[in-house]
Amino acid sequence: MEDVTDRIARPWGARAPFGRHETWPARVDTFLADGVDPESVQRWVQSASILHSDGDAMDIAVADGRMVGVRGREVDRVNRGRLGPKDLFGWQANASRDRLTRPLVRRSGRLVETDWDTAMDLVAARSRELLDERGPGSIGFYTSGQLFLEEYYTLAVLARAGIGTNHLDGNTRLCTSTAAEALKETFGCDGQPGSYDDFDHADVIALFGHNIAETQPVQWMRLLDRFEGADPPRLLCVDPRPTRVAEHAAVHLAPRGGTNVALLNALLHETIRHERIDRDYIAAHTVGFDELAARVADCTPRWAAEICDVPAARIEEAAELVGTTDALVSTVLQGVYQSHQATAAAVQVNNLHLIRGMLGRPGAGLLQMNGQPTAQNTRECGANGDLPGFRNWQNDAHVADLARVWNVEPETIPHFAPPTHAMQIFRYAEQGSLRMLWISGTNPAVSMPELSRIRSILSQRRLFTVVQDLYLTETAQLADVVLPAATWGEKTGALTNADRTVHLSRKAVEPPGEARPDLDIFLDYARRMDFRDKDGGPLVTWDDPESAFEAWKRCSAGRPCDYTGLSYALLRDTSGIQWPCDERNPEGTARLYTDGISWAHPDVCESYGKDLETGASQEAVEYRSLNPDGRAMLKAAAFWPPHEEPDEEYPFRLTTGRTIYHFHTRTKTGRAPQLNDAAPDVWVEISTGDAERLGLGEGDLVEVSGRRGALRGRLRVTGIRAGLLFVPFHYGYWDTAGGSGPGPDAPGRAANETTVTDWDPVSKQPLFKTATAALTLVERGDGRPSPAPTTTASAPAATGVAPPTSGGPAARTTEREPTEFPHAHEEGAR
Repeated sequence: MEDVTDRIARPWGARAPFGRHETWPARVDTFLADGVDPESVQRWVQSASILHSDGDAMDIAVADGRMVGVRGREVDRVNRGRLGPKDLFGWQANASRDRLTRPLVRRSGRLVETDWDTAMDLVAARSRELLDERGPGSIGFYTSGQLFLEEYYTLAVLARAGIGTNHLDGNTRLCTSTAAEALKETFGCDGQPGSYDDFDHADVIALFGHNIAETQPVQWMRLLDRFEGADPPRLLCVDPRPTRVAEHAAVHLAPRGGTNVALLNALLHETIRHERIDRDYIAAHTVGFDELAARVADCTPRWAAEICDVPAARIEEAAELVGTTDALVSTVLQGVYQSHQATAAAVQVNNLHLIRGMLGRPGAGLLQMNGQPTAQNTRECGANGDLPGFRNWQNDAHVADLARVWNVEPETIPHFAPPTHAMQIFRYAEQGSLRMLWISGTNPAVSMPELSRIRSILSQRRLFTVVQDLYLTETAQLADVVLPAATWGEKTGALTNADRTVHLSRKAVEPPGEARPDLDIFLDYARRMDFRDKDGGPLVTWDDPESAFEAWKRCSAGRPCDYTGLSYALLRDTSGIQWPCDERNPEGTARLYTDGISWAHPDVCESYGKDLETGASQEAVEYRSLNPDGRAMLKAAAFWPPHEEPDEEYPFRLTTGRTIYHFHTRTKTGRAPQLNDAAPDVWVEISTGDAERLGLGEGDLVEVSGRRGALRGRLRVTGIRAGLLFVPFHYGYWDTAGGSGPGPDAPGRAANETTVTDWDPVSKQPLFKTATAALTLVERGDGRPSPAPTTTASAPAATGVAPPTSGGPAARTTEREPTEFPHAHEEGAR
């Protein structure tokens, strides 16, 4: 067991070295509330993390009916007992005094408390009224990546077969819709090919736009432990910021924003030019190689260097690194996903693995990562708009099969057009065709782009807004009905992480007041609406989490995400199993595509694909002609510059992102004292050169303004690439005097005041990485430190700024943790 009292200052804890192909040693991280010792814990209740996509397994400590701490599960394959800072401390938010405990309804412009019957009757009455007057297209649902599998599945059934609407999506649209789309474009189906276990066997690990040290900190612990063991892996880091990953990289590329396709095409060019490819694998398992080779034939490192603003020699080094290894693992996240060519870029990473034959064996894996704890469940259950079980909305046989599972007529299930993505749902609300929007477990008034627009949409009197959440968030403050929800630890359900590992999270304590599990709320709505199947029986036939899980298993049977071999009993007895888990794979499946590409055949694929430039859906006939045997598709893409380029008025590019201490809009982590103290307020990162040129210094209060809005924060001078500003997107207004947002024409605090309403044409994911901005000084810092952490990618630069001990509460307890491994590449280390 490790002492975790300094895990704010040292987020990744102590090292347990292990060598390549060895088993990662266990280390149990435990944190108990003040005054609680292990002997006073009455029960330890099985669960897993709800504050990132790692799926770290943990037990919840309970005493006298209260949560009093957590510990990592030593036997779990994902984390081997380790927990990151958010897991160790974030559970405290459950007991926050401002939890919602009774429903609220808007009366005379104010939200007032009421009872559940009044609130739900109002929701059901408005639903029936709109169905009668305007039809199912007038109702939409916008959900989360933080609920449980059983809740997403129930929501998908009642929305698609009950209401009959095509307007159902999750906030996974903002973070990992590109992951799903890129996998469908290449493999015909969603589902991560690789496994976290591949980190133990890899020789080279390439992280494309993925700051794993802060977004999946336990997997970074895994890599740190390998770095100190025998035969450590070499890293390729593609990130414009000097992250902890970059410190340990053999090669660190910091490209200009929006140029990932150019960089990846150059890596493919070099890989093919030097014949670092597996031609037998390409011939046996892929289509499209000749077109890909032709497309990248002129994409030399010198060509890419001009576009990306990185040295051609460094691109050549990166190409050699990924092209000569015998075991390559690649991961991809928001630095790729939140750009104008998001899917095109992510697909090129898939292409790199396919032409090298790097799939389906230990250490040769691909992870199009997720940003949220249950994003995978959103996608597989159909709460992101797609059909449940990775069925194809364009395939009538798939629709008929789903109709059989639900016992409804096929025409009941909307499949006349592509599912409506979140950005379009809000546009329909803005235009007035959508008149009711039910938002569950997410806070778009802080997380969506161009916040002044989102506030305006949610404030419309004609839009009936239902918000289901734990707190009176910025979004809830604009709602007509607010439903108090139970959360992790207060309800039971399954959750699936980014490498397909299914965990069971069990109820440990009662929710506060009258708060209810999201599943119970959805079931109540289904009963009040009296949704029926084609025989007149109840459409939703389950009444608790376990029966909902069993219903989902029937829906998943025979599909790529087959859960039929799983059960609550099995998940209680074990600690994480990867799907598919069925008769053929009773212990789960570590890696997909070990024997070829299995779900790309025209008859079974989840998608017929899209045009990578326009996003237009391909038809079945076109797909069948291009890929009749169901092989992986090597889809080429030309580079196109970002939609919005810096100019004299807005000379900087602005990118948003995360810090290790917070999750999404801080509704949970901002209420955990250790996490809030570590990063209490928004900050703005700038390069040392830009700061010197503009006469700005550490701690100066600055205003970041764009074409859509502005925000203010204190400056942190870092090693970020020149011409780029970074702002964490976590900070909204619930913990400020205003509470809901800035006044008219006043600068805000939220990064998304400045981001653009625009999206990748294929995945429809918003472009949080490519806005443009101007920077102006508001007042001198006069020695006041930036609130930015000093322990992470936001650490101050080595010179010209305040010393590490002056910035942020983490620095008040320790200086910046030193680089842990001497073999980091000289140019990649700070």
